[in-house]
Amino acid sequence: MSERHDATRRAIDAVWRIESASTVAGVARLVRDIGLAEELAQDALVAAMEHWPGEGVPDNPGAWLMTTAKRRALDHLRQAALHVRKQEELGADADARGDHVVPDIAEAIAEAEGDVIGDDLLRLIFTACHPVLPADARIALTLKLLGGLSTDEIARAFLVPEATLAQRIVRAKRTLTAAKVPFELPGPAELGERLGSVLEVVYAIFNEGYTATRGSDWMRLDLTQEALRLARMLCGLAPQESEVWGLAGLMELHASRAAARVDAQGRPVLLSDQDRSRWDHLLIRRGLAALQRAEMLAVQANHPLGPYALQAGIAACHARAPEAAATDWHRIVALYDALAQLSASPVVQLNRAVAVGMALGPAAALQIVDGLRDEPALQNYQWLPSVRADLLAKLGRHSEARAEWMHAASLAQNERERALLLDRAARVPPAPDAG
Repeated sequence: MSERHDATRRAIDAVWRIESASTVAGVARLVRDIGLAEELAQDALVAAMEHWPGEGVPDNPGAWLMTTAKRRALDHLRQAALHVRKQEELGADADARGDHVVPDIAEAIAEAEGDVIGDDLLRLIFTACHPVLPADARIALTLKLLGGLSTDEIARAFLVPEATLAQRIVRAKRTLTAAKVPFELPGPAELGERLGSVLEVVYAIFNEGYTATRGSDWMRLDLTQEALRLARMLCGLAPQESEVWGLAGLMELHASRAAARVDAQGRPVLLSDQDRSRWDHLLIRRGLAALQRAEMLAVQANHPLGPYALQAGIAACHARAPEAAATDWHRIVALYDALAQLSASPVVQLNRAVAVGMALGPAAALQIVDGLRDEPALQNYQWLPSVRADLLAKLGRHSEARAEWMHAASLAQNERERALLLDRAARVPPAPDAG
């Protein structure tokens, strides 16, 4: 009996991770309140825990959760409508009730019978990633509502206390309510800005998983997988948006290297040293196909490629090269030039310098990097001194290179990253400086 119960509990956990976003989105369309929608969806989850162990997992568990949650939503709306009528009967001042408008119950029932899950999920994504929220709140709320992760899982992923993360999510919901952010898709005038916020959040989640900011792990694959799932969802929900496909392609191509990015001991392996036979060629094919779709949509719209599609193009140059020496660095420099036209980010300029170093030599690249040393945004960015160290080492300026790698290690907050940089400093040959 216990084994059956455990199996059912695992099934419930798996179903919830897959179906929670759709369930919250469907309910939010009725109640127009994300916090309340999540509570009602959680009620449906509790009901599943009570019924499924004895009755068995239903044939369509997602539909069971949705139906149960919507019934609770309609009960809530009926109770709210009854409360309003009682207030009217008591002669309550109508103006005092202005902040408690209840959707028409007949309209809500009609909406509950509709099947517009795709639109509902889009509404949920755009609401969770609304620019009224600070970036950390958007990330936390998106992972909670759309990633299927628990508060504890998200807190552990970003190395913050669970209570801190929970408060961040609560404040985000309150902010959305206070700002009266509607649960709807943005109009054409604000779609670009809002879509940019959505893609920014998804990419931030992916980047934290791909190279963890802090902690003892170089990568957090659970986060990269959640970000990929969100990107694939967006491709299905917004198939005509070039940058959605560009971001999906970029992340698929980067994720294809995951198995080769660490050695057997979990230590980082740099791109130039990776065993490319360990790259995931299915992900590469998916990434190249997404990039091709992004390029086609940009041509059809008579628009230049956006920043995510350009970065996907850079990743594609690496993916197509059978070995590091075959990489088309001149093409990568050209793509970074195009990217720099769209973004004034000093990180883009630093990455461009790496490509210039490979295409035109370390001296040309060092000149670019030295011009970035006073950039405020790069003062605590470990990869600036790391890139400079690599260029100095190639130019034979070994003592300077060693000092730069030591400086980079002092800035790194990830333990694996710090060990990599210290190892590179230790491997600098003890030869006298050139010239």
